[in-house]
Amino acid sequence: MTNFIIEPTATPTDPARRAELVANPVFGRVFTDHMVTIRFTEDKGWHEAKVSAYKPLSIDPASTVLHYGQEIFEGMKAYRTADGRISAFRPEANARRFAESARRMGMAELPEALFVQAVDELVKIDRAWVPSGDGRSLYLRPFMISNEVFLGVKPASEYLFIVIACPVGSYFSGGAVSVWVSEHYTRAAPGGTGEAKCGGNYAGSLVAQAEAKEQGCDQVLFLDARERRYIEEMGGMNVMFVRDDGVLVTPPLGGTILRGITRDSLLRIAADNNITIEETQIDIDDIFEGAASGRYREAFACGTAAALSPIGRLRRTGGEAVFGDGSSIGPVSATLRQLLMGIQAGRSNDVHGWIHPIV
Repeated sequence: MTNFIIEPTATPTDPARRAELVANPVFGRVFTDHMVTIRFTEDKGWHEAKVSAYKPLSIDPASTVLHYGQEIFEGMKAYRTADGRISAFRPEANARRFAESARRMGMAELPEALFVQAVDELVKIDRAWVPSGDGRSLYLRPFMISNEVFLGVKPASEYLFIVIACPVGSYFSGGAVSVWVSEHYTRAAPGGTGEAKCGGNYAGSLVAQAEAKEQGCDQVLFLDARERRYIEEMGGMNVMFVRDDGVLVTPPLGGTILRGITRDSLLRIAADNNITIEETQIDIDDIFEGAASGRYREAFACGTAAALSPIGRLRRTGGEAVFGDGSSIGPVSATLRQLLMGIQAGRSNDVHGWIHPIV
């Protein structure tokens, strides 16, 4: 265990105001009173682990993150159970993926145990910010930036790791989402950074996301970079489909798709409940034809922020694929969501040891 310096804020949020914010959380807009910072330098390694007041950063204009984009992040949640305890869901998996992203981006690797401890320290001091109730949680954002003051293309020698948090409700407003299939833009190519959780992947998706909004859709779906034919993932989450024979179908991992922790959890829950799984290339034309014939009956997005959100429609130039009635969640999707959220909220038996108690 690392000794953290604890410096509580001198201006905590008024309890009445905090209760109001936690009762009606808006995703990603309101942040807790504190943050965690840990510094890395080549001579000292990881040091100066601190919990302090949430505040703006002060960095040099020549900091390498501003010029060469060495930055990675994670997304995870802490939940308040019915008996008042607070737990995180699979933080060790986030810590492992964070280290993998750091390796791909040429950054210093934060020890996985220190990552988990940093999250724990922030949740402990800001425990009053954790909402209760279905669909509500404390969203945690660990991230790391390079902050060496140097203009030159090389891996940086200094890094800053930070954890911030915000109370959240549902990522989408409710009901089934509509998704635009991007035919002009791709998210990642073989050998690229698609499997790393780095900011550049998301920056590159924003123009396609804006195109989706112009088409009246909530999200965007990307196809492979080689043939523009096979489904990969959405702008910020993985995607799955359910066939009429009850088989759960999802694109395989292969370096261009993020290794979603929610994706992995749902696949394991499906296997536990005797749902057949196929991880295979999915032709977008097959999905549109299958939706029309009834062969593909359900579709959903999955990720930490979105949890499991049903997809009602896929749209592209010249056509639309509708799943079910186009507005509600299908039976297989509903079962998987209920099972996942039951584990996260502490209502179901955690057979895989995914729940990490904090306070």
